[in-house]
Amino acid sequence: MIIKKFQAETEKEAILMAKEELGKDAIVTNIKTIKPKGIHKFFRASKVEITAAVDDTVNYEEDSLLSSFQKLINENQSNKQLEITKEKVVTRQTDTDENLFEEVKSTYSSEIEKKLDNLQNLIEKQMNPTKENVVQPVEEEKANENEYIKLIYKQMIMNEVDEKYTNQIINEIEATLQKGAPVDNILTSIYQKIVLKLGQPETIELGENKPKFVFFIGPTGVGKTTTIAKIASGFKMNKNTKMALITSDTYRIAAVEQLRIYANILGVPLKVIYSTEEFRQSKEEFNDYDIVLVDTAGRSHKNTEQKDDLESLLGTIDDSMKEIYLVLSATTKYKDLIRITETYSTIANYKVIFTKLDETICMGNILNVRMMTGAPLSYAAWGQNVPNDIGRLDAQFVAKKLLGGSD
Repeated sequence: MIIKKFQAETEKEAILMAKEELGKDAIVTNIKTIKPKGIHKFFRASKVEITAAVDDTVNYEEDSLLSSFQKLINENQSNKQLEITKEKVVTRQTDTDENLFEEVKSTYSSEIEKKLDNLQNLIEKQMNPTKENVVQPVEEEKANENEYIKLIYKQMIMNEVDEKYTNQIINEIEATLQKGAPVDNILTSIYQKIVLKLGQPETIELGENKPKFVFFIGPTGVGKTTTIAKIASGFKMNKNTKMALITSDTYRIAAVEQLRIYANILGVPLKVIYSTEEFRQSKEEFNDYDIVLVDTAGRSHKNTEQKDDLESLLGTIDDSMKEIYLVLSATTKYKDLIRITETYSTIANYKVIFTKLDETICMGNILNVRMMTGAPLSYAAWGQNVPNDIGRLDAQFVAKKLLGGSD
């Protein structure tokens, strides 16, 4: 593995330098802005530093059909680094776009189509090394089709997609496929089906009803407070939105102080409330605000009393003036996610935010939760950097990761 750092005036220039020196297979592993220190900060512009790596010990002679499939998809992911700048399942915030969180203009479909021909040839060559140019009987074509589907099935299971949902997607595709369908048709159909299942992410939109109260709910330790700080920073810096913060997470002093620091930096008011009645009385203070972000205490899905308190708090605001986001960690076990989502579904209709994407290599739970709850997906977050490490969840990238296997 060769690892090097490159500095340039812009991120794009630094990536081009890395590609030129390390080759097209170089992968960007880190991006940061370097600001001049001391008196130089008044005269010199900031620079962008990227860390890039390339594997110089790749073995292209593996015999495994599964490994070959992974290699092609992962190569596809690597070649996309120039466009997405960082292998995250989300798109990043932009300061210049009209939207608060703008999706990267991706060309995933075309890139996958380019690889499908190679993938088809490789798989068919491995499965039929002596019949490359021979017309196959219908029975053999059907057998090959089944092998392709088994391979895709394994990839999805490896990425921790629930077996029930994997079978559901494949069954829906098989019902529409023609006999002897080539691997490119199968892959493209399943890819498109996963994207449709994930749906269009729904993020916070400012409407005519003001103020809009946005509640963040979820279990302890999933990063609700940090997520709120990232979203608040985005609204304040990109939209100059008139906003306020409220926290009812008085069980953790650190959480209150953390939010207070961010509120001071952003220059927005922070209200600490200790009861539903206090929240009801104080909400009138924010009538002339555009948006109010509300941090709630982490609740155990096993604690009925805490559940009732949260339900009461959410009930103080009319549905037309509020949005509710359930914050979940991508590292949480699927069995626990089932219990958590079931508990919160009895409290309110919510959209889902996934955090800690940098701490897992499997994205299956994103699809699992979406298909299990039917709740719209929203933001995804990774890392602790405020406001950068958050964005609109990209369904196309998730689908590609699910078909590409673990890194």
